Amino acid sequence: MTTFGIEEEFFFLDPETMLPADVAADVRERLVADPAWGESVHPEFLASQVEFATPVFEDLAVAADRLLAFRREIDADAGRHAVCVASVGTPPDAHPFPSITDTDRYHRIVRDMAGVIADHQMSGLHVHVGISSREHGVAALNAVRPWLPLLTAMTGNSPLWRGYVTGYESWRTVQLRRWTTAGCPPRFADAADYDRRTRGMLGVGGLADLALIAWNVRLSEHLPTIEFRMADAQLTADDTLLVAALCRALVARAIDEHDRFGADRGAIRPLRSVDDPAPDHDIPPELLSAATLHAAHTGLSGGAFDPATGGLAPAADVVRSLERYLAGPLERAGDRELVHELVARLLRDGTGAARQLAAWNRAGIAGLRRLFASTITARPSTDSIERLTWPTTRFPTLTQEHIEARP
Repeated sequence: MTTFGIEEEFFFLDPETMLPADVAADVRERLVADPAWGESVHPEFLASQVEFATPVFEDLAVAADRLLAFRREIDADAGRHAVCVASVGTPPDAHPFPSITDTDRYHRIVRDMAGVIADHQMSGLHVHVGISSREHGVAALNAVRPWLPLLTAMTGNSPLWRGYVTGYESWRTVQLRRWTTAGCPPRFADAADYDRRTRGMLGVGGLADLALIAWNVRLSEHLPTIEFRMADAQLTADDTLLVAALCRALVARAIDEHDRFGADRGAIRPLRSVDDPAPDHDIPPELLSAATLHAAHTGLSGGAFDPATGGLAPAADVVRSLERYLAGPLERAGDRELVHELVARLLRDGTGAARQLAAWNRAGIAGLRRLFASTITARPSTDSIERLTWPTTRFPTLTQEHIEARP
């Protein structure tokens, strides 16, 4: 069974202004002292953020239990500090320059990137999927590239910035384009090619270490994983679980095809059909870049980039194509029923960005406050499918020692 781990980032916000509230250090101090959470809670770039790095999972229902338990913890902490907590890509409003967590590395990043940091107030969802080798990881990188714009469209949750509606569903994606690396990575010949080219960028454009590579998907340098980074932080645990299930299934299919067809599989134009809408692996990088910005702009509200045709198609149709494309690995993982339910809900209720805008248009800050309060600890849909008890045996945990620190 392909394993996965999840990293969720959360903002603490002033409930009256929706500005970031710098209480994360106090929250982390309490959680680190708790044996249940100490290894899983890490500082993030901003003093208003906390990150939860899960254990390694095989089952979505087990992951759901853990995600919900942590969300309840930080929701209670937010109450103790008279703030609210939200899982969003950008805070609805922002200070002219953020308060930075006090570490030497983060201060060096501020010096290197200068004015870029003023707008670098964002939270993401990162999904690690286990791989048996870096060669498998590069095969997966190449295979998932065509789907990254659609995943960006499905996960937009940052429509507001500095108190204004941006017109984009993922303003975080737009802001990240300022960094040395961003968007879809290039294709790589093999693991050696990946290592040579990534290390060749070190020292250029503020890329002081490999942990600053900000592509929407990359190989971990410290864990045997491929890491998906395109998603904004998601409103609910269900939203997060859908992303994790899709990422795991994409990697599982890519590795299966690599093992069956060999390393050159990615260069072969797959046979396409209605039942198996395989993408064109040779989509030019400039088209993927344009498709990513399009996804950040429109989300699922209009046409979405279809990797099987290289053009735009109705978003719901492309999402359902992805679901069909992943039917095999989803079935083998036991995730197909849940993913089908969560996809239907996404297409019905809209992205996190759409839900934020609806709340904002109804009642402004008060509407956002109610939305964040209702979504942060909303029970996941795994409850209605199959209840599993979080096992007493310890999973390996994505600890601070092993996880790449990120801006």
